[in-house]
Amino acid sequence: MKESKRKPATSRGQRTRQRLLNAAEDIFGKKGFENASVYEITQKAGVAQGTFYIYFPDKKSIFTELVKELNHLVRRDLAIATDGITDRMEAERAGLKAFFNFIIKRPNLYRIIRQAEFVDEDIYKWHYERFSKGYNRHLSASVKKKQIKDLDLEALAYCFIGIAEFMGMRWCLWEKKMPPDRVLETLSTLITEGIAKR
Repeated sequence: MKESKRKPATSRGQRTRQRLLNAAEDIFGKKGFENASVYEITQKAGVAQGTFYIYFPDKKSIFTELVKELNHLVRRDLAIATDGITDRMEAERAGLKAFFNFIIKRPNLYRIIRQAEFVDEDIYKWHYERFSKGYNRHLSASVKKKQIKDLDLEALAYCFIGIAEFMGMRWCLWEKKMPPDRVLETLSTLITEGIAKR
């Protein structure tokens, strides 16, 4: 996986780099990696084409960096939404809502992550492994508190990631709205009945 160039030291450089990432999110989301060009990204960002290469060596490197940024941002939103919640079931519900809200705000997350499987398989796997490891820690803590069953936590994490992604795609991406309350209740019941310690 090719690394982007060193992050800029000045606030102006950081802003320019962020404008390029924001533009790349829009262009890759709308056109796809193969059909997007560095020129279009720089046009959207409002910078000269040569400026791009100060921050990124090529199109693939900005794509990789964008996956990392989106991963960080969605995990940050989930952490904020679940901060201070000690009950696993409540945390699951709050996390789902935060994830769905993120998709409504930034639907290109789906398109970019799905492209990553074919653009850079290493970053695609990294994205899900990073999600899984974070999830795993929270689930492990809940097992120790005897809130949930002692199951294979990595398998459980990937199950929940898959559920959240497909439900988000069905409502937030395709219909551009939060899933109805009945859907959220169905998800909560599935999780509660499936893993809650009795």
